Amino acid sequence: MRVSLVTLSVLLALTGSVSAAAPPAGGARPTPERLADTGGGRQLIVAEAPEAGSTTGTLTWWELRRGRWVEAGSAPARFGAAGLTEGRTRRQGTNTTPTGLYGLPFAFGLRAAPAGTAYPYRRVTDGSWWCQDNGARAYNRWVEPLPDDCRASESEHLVTYTTQYARAMVIGFNYAKPVRGRGAGIFLHVDGAGATAGCVSVPAEAMDRVLAWADPAKRPHIAIGTRAGELAVTGY
Repeated sequence: MRVSLVTLSVLLALTGSVSAAAPPAGGARPTPERLADTGGGRQLIVAEAPEAGSTTGTLTWWELRRGRWVEAGSAPARFGAAGLTEGRTRRQGTNTTPTGLYGLPFAFGLRAAPAGTAYPYRRVTDGSWWCQDNGARAYNRWVEPLPDDCRASESEHLVTYTTQYARAMVIGFNYAKPVRGRGAGIFLHVDGAGATAGCVSVPAEAMDRVLAWADPAKRPHIAIGTRAGELAVTGY
């Protein structure tokens, strides 16, 4: 995947509100106009934390209409238990959420997709796993069943995450050309009990709204970063 600068600090002066909704407390609204790259599509999800060490923040989703980004929804978001870190230098097992601009390859869940969902959606079964074994050929991939070279102890049995993976979307971090040791299984999913192991999570109702809104023809991406601009954010 091409390198894309998507710093979430104020790269461009805001040219005015794109929505009648009030901005989140504590700082400027995380608008697509603040990004150097939005992925080239007509839909964008922005996951923004106040600073690198934060475990909470805001998720907003936007649609480009007649050349103008319009907010379609927002929700509180959770990040990794150890905060956020640059995606290009992240290490597996650090409980950090990778910053950057990423595609959203497909959605999945234990439950059926919400009404109106057009996004590619896979139902989780007893045989569904996400391989996170650095020695496996299927590293950072959905597998069904678990291959012999992918250890169960180094993978996620998706069906066991009944709350988080009720409905989810794959974030394309380290996905197109996986780098061993960088990390695997980064998703946008339903909130669990607290901070994540590196994913982005939102309340169940918000996850349903995102899935019903996302249109593969509009090539949605997700931009993850900080309001404080502490991180030079790149996707790959």
